[in-house]
Amino acid sequence: MAGSNSMRKSARDMILSLVLVGLAAGVVWLFIPHDDSEPEIRRVDYRVELLTARRAAAYPVAAPEGLPRSWKPTSVRFQGEESDAWHLGYHTSAGEYVALEQSAAKRMAFIDDVTQGAENTGATQQIDGRTWTRYEGERYDALVLEGTEGSTTVVTGSASFGTLTKMAQSLRTE
Repeated sequence: MAGSNSMRKSARDMILSLVLVGLAAGVVWLFIPHDDSEPEIRRVDYRVELLTARRAAAYPVAAPEGLPRSWKPTSVRFQGEESDAWHLGYHTSAGEYVALEQSAAKRMAFIDDVTQGAENTGATQQIDGRTWTRYEGERYDALVLEGTEGSTTVVTGSASFGTLTKMAQSLRTE
């Protein structure tokens, strides 16, 4: 009989311990602040990378001018060892993503990579006297300017073609 009494005591102690641990966890959870809002999107300064890319690239590197202040540049990189690949990503005021991509890499592989597999629609549009080709994809759509002075320029992202056009219209090489 002594053995069964100690087993009951042992089981009761385990249950009490679990209850206490559960209560402690609940109290800690209640007092830790919870923020379910979207995180603040940080603006990056891309001026140094742009100057570096313009000095190093074998083609005229483009960058936007005159975009609304509400559009935030969020990512930038220049990879000179990888066909002078230039990337500048933006978060628009509507919460969409738009990126400028340029490279001297093989055109089709580059377009497929940066548009995440978008397909050429055959449709074109004139932007500042240049012909851009529209690509549509599941994730990203794109405007592609091919063969410009040894490079391919792509404006791509989750945004509408109107927003992509706005980015393409803002591009300047100096």
